[in-house]
Amino acid sequence: MHTASTVAPSHRPADTVTLSYEARFLRRKVLTSDSGEAFLVDLPRTTSVDPGSAFLLDDGRLIGIHAAQEALLEIRAPDLPRIAWHIGNRHTPCQIEADRLLILADHVMRDMLETLGISPQEIIAPFTPEGGAYGHGRTHSHAH
Repeated sequence: MHTASTVAPSHRPADTVTLSYEARFLRRKVLTSDSGEAFLVDLPRTTSVDPGSAFLLDDGRLIGIHAAQEALLEIRAPDLPRIAWHIGNRHTPCQIEADRLLILADHVMRDMLETLGISPQEIIAPFTPEGGAYGHGRTHSHAH
């Protein structure tokens, strides 16, 4: 089994691994590439790895990182900044786009949004939320 570290790919990866948002937060774990090859990720500290980056295997090959399709809530509203504030106030990871917000599907968040007069749509898509200023890619790593 090969051991891997993370890098920004300088050439086309030999293989890929597709990971959910939660699975992209790791330190030491055996992963299986999309073609079925097992490899060990052994990073110096727990890290949020980004889609588009890659794992560098000890033999020099690259395994590209892709974001998995996940169940999300899509939020479209005329007052997106206000809705984004409510989502951020709950330390919920959020993908912010010009005309919509995306969060992981969650019944508690759905109820909160409906209380605010928003009817989120359930979609399946890759989830790549904004990184937190304190959490280096994760919003739940800072202390109050």
